[in-house]
Amino acid sequence: RKNTLSNIARLYPNGAENEPSATQRAYSSLRRMIILCDIAPGEKLKIDELRQKLDIGTSAIREALSLLVSDQLVLRLDQRGFKSADVNKTNFQEILELRSMLEERALSLSIKNTHPVWEEQIVLAGYRLQQAEKAGLETMEDQHKEFHMALIGNCGAPLLLRYCEQLYDLNIRYRYVAAAKDAYSRRDVRTEHQEILEAVLDHDVETASKRLLEHYALTGDYLSKLIFD
Repeated sequence: RKNTLSNIARLYPNGAENEPSATQRAYSSLRRMIILCDIAPGEKLKIDELRQKLDIGTSAIREALSLLVSDQLVLRLDQRGFKSADVNKTNFQEILELRSMLEERALSLSIKNTHPVWEEQIVLAGYRLQQAEKAGLETMEDQHKEFHMALIGNCGAPLLLRYCEQLYDLNIRYRYVAAAKDAYSRRDVRTEHQEILEAVLDHDVETASKRLLEHYALTGDYLSKLIFD
C-alpha cells in the first residue's frame, strides 16, 4: 500500500525499504489486525504479547506502533505504552465528511483527466469487485478498496490520494465493527457501484459526484445506526 511504503521510506531513506524488514512486517500485520478489528478498538497493545504473536523483535514492534500513531490507528499513552484507537460517533462522522469532501474532489479531477488506460482500469476494478462479492468479507473489502481508489486514482494529486486512502482505512474499520453485530448491508450496493462507474465512463462529473456522495451517505447512515443507536 502507498501509505505503508511512504511510512517505511521515512525509516529507510537510502532505498533499503525494498528489502524485507521486521518493521515493515510488523507495521503491515498490526495495521491489518486493527482495521479488521482482530485487535479491538481501545485495546491495550502490549509489546511483549505482540512480539510473541508476530515473532518479531521488540524494537521493530515499537517502531511499527509509532508509525501507526501517525496513521491515527494507534494512540500513544503517556508513560503507559500504546492502545488501538477508540471508535465513537463523532470520529466516525468526521471521517465520513472528510472522505466525502476529498474523494468528490479527487473524482472530479480524475474524470477531467480521463484517458483510455484509466477507464480500462476502473472497469476491471469494478469487474473484480463483483467477482469477489461471494468470496468472503475480507476478500471483498480488498477489491472494494481497489475499486474506490481506482475511481479517484487519475486525479494527478498524490497527496490528495494519500489522504483519501488513509481516510478509507479509518472508515473501513467501522465497517468491521458493524460486521460483528449484523450483516454489513441489505442494500443493492452492486447497483450503486455500477451507477457511479457508468457516470464516470460517461464523463459526467456532476452525476458521478452525486452518486458517490449518495453511496457514502447511505453507508454512513446504516453503519451509524447499527453501531451507535
